[in-house]
Amino acid sequence: MSPTAVVLGAGPGLGMSVAHRFGREGYDVALISRGGARHARYLAELADAGVSARAFAADVRDREQLLSTLDAVGPVDVVYYGPGATDLNDMPGEITSTTRAEALAAMEWLYPAIDVVQHVLPGVIERGGGLLFAGGLSAVLPMPVLGALALSSAALRNYAVTLNAALAEKGVFAGTLTIGGVVERGDIHKLVESRPEQFGGLTGHTLNPDDIAETAWQMFVKRDRAEEVFSVL
Repeated sequence: MSPTAVVLGAGPGLGMSVAHRFGREGYDVALISRGGARHARYLAELADAGVSARAFAADVRDREQLLSTLDAVGPVDVVYYGPGATDLNDMPGEITSTTRAEALAAMEWLYPAIDVVQHVLPGVIERGGGLLFAGGLSAVLPMPVLGALALSSAALRNYAVTLNAALAEKGVFAGTLTIGGVVERGDIHKLVESRPEQFGGLTGHTLNPDDIAETAWQMFVKRDRAEEVFSVL
């Protein structure tokens, strides 16, 4: 039976690039995202590339729905955790005005990562698999304008690298992709591109998701580092 890679937060940018990269290595892919409207297109694209894939609609913040979806996927070898908010109209205030409520809301993107790991970890250990997380550059570089999002990014990064330290001797890799820039083809890229008067130009500020996915694969295979930083800022 082929190994399975779960792509949580599957979107047209990095999520699909990760799906393609692991699919090329013989992994069956399970796509999970909040809505299923784009799933048929994603599955067709992967099928055209010779990748076996399934798709599931689930919101990672709904714990019961998330875990039941993972059960439906079946045995998991690798998880890529990359969900996130794309509503740039609902950004938290900058760090000096960050409220408790904003911090709690930002952390809602961390807790599902922990739920996922706890749910799949026994099987991942058994199969010597891996856990990959995507986070923001504010985890390692002070970016006051991002406010509470910097807190959750730092927490997710620390969780990933600490997991790697704990699991390496058990044959499991955990790593984080720390991203500073707008990922091409992704939802945020499309939104920013459509509002140049608000966000300015994108020239020199974008990242190719295929390059990031290739690095993610190399990290998983070589297991020589728990973090890679991608920054054009």
